[in-house]
Amino acid sequence: MAEALDCDAFLALTDVPHVLRGFGTPAESPIRHTTPHELRALDFPAGSMGPKVEAVCRFVETTGDMAAIGRLDQAQRILDGTAGTIVTPNGRWPLTSTL
Repeated sequence: MAEALDCDAFLALTDVPHVLRGFGTPAESPIRHTTPHELRALDFPAGSMGPKVEAVCRFVETTGDMAAIGRLDQAQRILDGTAGTIVTPNGRWPLTSTL
């Protein structure tokens, strides 16, 4: 839907503050900024984080814009780049040129 509406950003707002690398393990750590390629290289459960990760990756790959996963009450902070897991083509937010 975000693509059809030509949105500049897509936020998957949920009850978790960010995506975790190594969820449920002693090495668990937050992912703050990443790319679709880096995020897809990790394993996420199909019944929980997996669909959110797939949706944000697809949006970024299709549009070249920013997508993120984070808590509903932190939407503005996510857009500011200070909360959530932010996914962009180059892993940076705000978007900067890779040239």
